[in-house]
Amino acid sequence: MDQSRTSASRTPAWKLLLVDDDPEVHAVTQLVLGNFRFQDRPLEILSATSEAEARQLLAEHADIAVVFLDVVMEHDRSGLMLVEHIRRELGNHDIRIVLRTGQPGQAPEHDVVTRYDINDYREKTELTAQKLYTTLFAALRAWRDIQTIRASKRGLERVISASARTFGNEHHDGFRTTVLAQLDRLVEGASTLCVAVDNPDPAAPLVATAATGRLRECGDRPLHEVLPAHQFESLRGALDERAHRFDGDHYALYFVDSASDRELLFLGQVEHLSELDHKLLELFASNVAIALKNLDLTQDLTDAQMEMIFLLAGAAESRSHETAAHVSRVGLVAELLAREYGLDDATCERIRHAAPLHDIGKIGTPDAILNKPGGHTPEETVVMRQHAEIGHRMLATSKRAVLQLAAEIALTHHERWDGGGYPHGLAGEAIPVSGRITMLADVFDALGSKRCYKDAWPAERIRGYIVENSGAMFDPTLVRILLQNWSRAEAIRERLPD
Repeated sequence: MDQSRTSASRTPAWKLLLVDDDPEVHAVTQLVLGNFRFQDRPLEILSATSEAEARQLLAEHADIAVVFLDVVMEHDRSGLMLVEHIRRELGNHDIRIVLRTGQPGQAPEHDVVTRYDINDYREKTELTAQKLYTTLFAALRAWRDIQTIRASKRGLERVISASARTFGNEHHDGFRTTVLAQLDRLVEGASTLCVAVDNPDPAAPLVATAATGRLRECGDRPLHEVLPAHQFESLRGALDERAHRFDGDHYALYFVDSASDRELLFLGQVEHLSELDHKLLELFASNVAIALKNLDLTQDLTDAQMEMIFLLAGAAESRSHETAAHVSRVGLVAELLAREYGLDDATCERIRHAAPLHDIGKIGTPDAILNKPGGHTPEETVVMRQHAEIGHRMLATSKRAVLQLAAEIALTHHERWDGGGYPHGLAGEAIPVSGRITMLADVFDALGSKRCYKDAWPAERIRGYIVENSGAMFDPTLVRILLQNWSRAEAIRERLPD
């Protein structure tokens, strides 16, 4: 994909529409302005000898900057009618209109300037070569400034939109893809690639992890082999200097993703990187850096919250001589069941974090009852079963979604599908799905784990027990899902042994 460096010197001409029914006016204007240049760009003169021709040219050229317009042509008001067409029918208030008349009596200056949205009024006799130059310079400068303001506004709107989508990422997974997509939207016509660098060896080759447009051709080949030399130098320079790089036909952005201990590089190929593009990219890059820091902070807070949840859950389980690995496994098996049941990603993740707290209420259960090797007396069973409501009371006052879900699970994970469970004897789908899922995940793991009152059951015995109690203890749909994913559930126990 080796490319030669594209030239940034393409300079489209400024477009002037000359509307006059006098051929001599066209000839003289062409002669005077033939070598005209503004900001090192030439001038293209479009000629019309009637209002109808001018309308046609306006329809074909949306980027006309200036109109030199005669008043009297086919009709006494042809020029003024064209002004009305431009401003009202086309809704174009950017184009600069210079009214030129050889018959000022037909269109008095005060009346025309007051009633019509024109930008300059000149009698043909006063438009010497120098005045023509000056008038055109002023008109083009005004049109350029208007376009700059409009482009800046559109660019800022794109930055705001792109930044909002970037800040909307709640996880590091997918962050690079989001930034890549927004960079494509920010600079029209760009092709972009991302490099995630986790190898500190400066000699290690840089390879794209994702790409758009023609940069997809890079594939998994080392970028120094496929990028133009000057673009690869910018990419490597951005990494070495930990700074952004901008050039006429590309940009290279550098970020640090501290959560994954990676450095992120983004390279964008463009036909021409304007000064406005440069400023917009810098602004967006600043927002990306802030978003990454916020993501890191959010992840730190989430990790701290989850660590406290598991410590709390572990404390409850340790009182009954169960292990912290058990509560972790219950969370993972519950998440597996939730995903296969069809719950959304956010709910599945919350179930994974909330399910380990299912027995948190055991903190309020006396040790003599909690760790009794044999069966419980009826009185002891009443006390033992109180842990469901105790756990619910402990968690229900939290405003955190994960702890609210944990409160629901603590209260309902001993309810049975046939209505014979506790504490409220709920049945079927009256039991929240989080409780149904956690009950099955808890029983599956508890039966396969050694306890003070039993040895671990073999897999076939566990399977038989669950099948036997489908429709009694367990939701039949969830049992079917567990059986279909049995090996995945067992793999969780193998990965996190007691």
